Amino acid sequence: MTVFTHPLTVRYLEVDAQGVVFNAWYLAWFDDAMTAFLAARGLPYRTMIDAGYDVQLVRSEIDWRAGVGFGEAVEVAVSTSRIGRTSFALDFEVRRAPDVTCTGRSVYVVIATDGTGKRAIPPLVADALGAPAPLLPV
Repeated sequence: MTVFTHPLTVRYLEVDAQGVVFNAWYLAWFDDAMTAFLAARGLPYRTMIDAGYDVQLVRSEIDWRAGVGFGEAVEVAVSTSRIGRTSFALDFEVRRAPDVTCTGRSVYVVIATDGTGKRAIPPLVADALGAPAPLLPV
């Protein structure tokens, strides 16, 4: 399966005094890419919510290799790295051709929208996640 990529252009408000994207924005980029990833695989976020499910971020790790500056075009590559009973992990790469500037992994737990807590991953989410597959080399 082809790795999903989500294109972004660095906005002025995302850049810090050092002239590179401030670290907190990477989590926002990952979140945006995650919802686009699910939608591209047939699960718009609203559909998941309407079915009674949501996901909560429970862990993230990020490793930076290089900074990205204002106006630069990047893409966030997303792949499923693990699917458990109630949680799953996604891998992310921020790519500025031809380099990977950042890698990350986020773990999400499926929860009920009615506030009753975590749930087993339902088929509609499992189908959108597909089988775990490592990110392809750039």
